[in-house]
Amino acid sequence: MQLDRPRGQMSDSFLMSAFIILSGGLQDAYTYCCRDKVFANAQTGNIVLMSTHLFAGDRADVFRYFVPVISFMAGIFVAECVHRRYKCMEKVHWRQLIILAEIVLLFFVGFLPQEVNTFANALVSFVCAMQVQTFRKVRGHAYASTMCIGNMRSGTEALCAYFHTHDREVLKKALTYFGVIGIFAVGAGLGSVLTARFAEKGIWVSCLLLAVSFLMMFVREEEKK
Repeated sequence: MQLDRPRGQMSDSFLMSAFIILSGGLQDAYTYCCRDKVFANAQTGNIVLMSTHLFAGDRADVFRYFVPVISFMAGIFVAECVHRRYKCMEKVHWRQLIILAEIVLLFFVGFLPQEVNTFANALVSFVCAMQVQTFRKVRGHAYASTMCIGNMRSGTEALCAYFHTHDREVLKKALTYFGVIGIFAVGAGLGSVLTARFAEKGIWVSCLLLAVSFLMMFVREEEKK
């Protein structure tokens, strides 16, 4: 798949999005494999597990899955506040402020011991929410950088449309979504390998991926002719 540089916002490019998506997959695998099998991104899964433990009377486990859900909501709220407050900044894009916050928080998470996994999961879920709220388009198409179900639906819908219309742009759209899913899967696999080898500090690779995205956003986008 061509990692294009679009005419428009750099954050819309597939190349920059690839690093964001890898980071999202890594974060989800990190919390599941290293932090008590809690999802950082898949809040549907956390709600299912929370409800299961609630009806089983396991109050401690209810809290374990409830915290990331609330933290995810808080992350969306904060990201939107940053957008509204700093969207007119010129020297630094408001999305770069979000990435910087993500890097700082994830770097801090790498120092947290297993005894405070609930707090660590809260921070990672908060970061994931800021990310999914901030980076919402790739190649002009709405997508989610930290989860797959919406991308799967959109990609399959576009593929069905291509078989009926034979429009190459529609096929490109479908391949973009499937590419996003594939990159997320690679990030998740990478996260499992890193946590197995480096334990809590494996999350620092996510910081490196986000740092690449941060630097790429300094590249001046081409203006539409």
